[in-house]
Amino acid sequence: MTEADIAVIGGSGLYRLFDADADVETVVVETPYGPSSGPIRIGEAAGRRVAFLARHGEDHALAPHRIPYRANIWALAALGVRAVVTSSAVGGLSDRARPGRFVVPDQLIDRTAGRPDSFFDQDDVQHLAAADPFDPVLSAAAVNALASLGEDAIPEGTSVVIQGPRFSTRAESAWFRAAGADIVNMTQYPEAVLAAELGLGLVTIAFVTDTDAGTAAGETADAADAALVLERMAQAEPRIRAAIAATIAAVPDDYRPRALIPAEAIRRVLSAPVAVGGVR
Repeated sequence: MTEADIAVIGGSGLYRLFDADADVETVVVETPYGPSSGPIRIGEAAGRRVAFLARHGEDHALAPHRIPYRANIWALAALGVRAVVTSSAVGGLSDRARPGRFVVPDQLIDRTAGRPDSFFDQDDVQHLAAADPFDPVLSAAAVNALASLGEDAIPEGTSVVIQGPRFSTRAESAWFRAAGADIVNMTQYPEAVLAAELGLGLVTIAFVTDTDAGTAAGETADAADAALVLERMAQAEPRIRAAIAATIAAVPDDYRPRALIPAEAIRRVLSAPVAVGGVR
């Protein structure tokens, strides 16, 4: 089976990672949790062997609450991935999280509902220590990578994850802002904690596209709507690609994820009797 040490999960606006003429393998991984968001493309990026998966599917057909998060993370773990770099379009809530800036969040607040958010929800119960949901080593690598590109990135911040697919009301946006959150999005939970459960480190490179439902002062020129988000992600795509490539290159060669769940428990999850598809 083809393997990769590093994976990239592309968010809204990032559905391809490799150039059209790149030597890329397409792998379909069957999982105990159904199909992943789409096929996994494996190739070279920033001098590393990298697996790429489009979170919403390659044609953006999956709404945030319908993304098969467990299947995605299980599939990457089955390919031998240790480090996951993700991209995310987010709304800015705090004064510093202005549209056009990058944020590398270190905290999240879960406001989703009904999403399967654990691999250990049956007979084998494990309790994840989730005080720091994003991997500190990978986050530091991303912050340094962004700095090397001259990006004025925010090196930490709190992300509120809402259910979607709708955007926030003004009252909700004010509530999140009052709680001290910096950004709001729809997909960072349960992705980050599922990766941690299977012993994968994960970092999110978030790009601020809008001001959610508008600023506290009532300015709505940059308020979120789907067209605005996709337009600004398209405009920023070269910057996002550069940030991802620089972060991949900055992952230490000897990187090892945190051991937050016993290794034997992880092996039990990954040893489920399913077939792994080959290269198409």
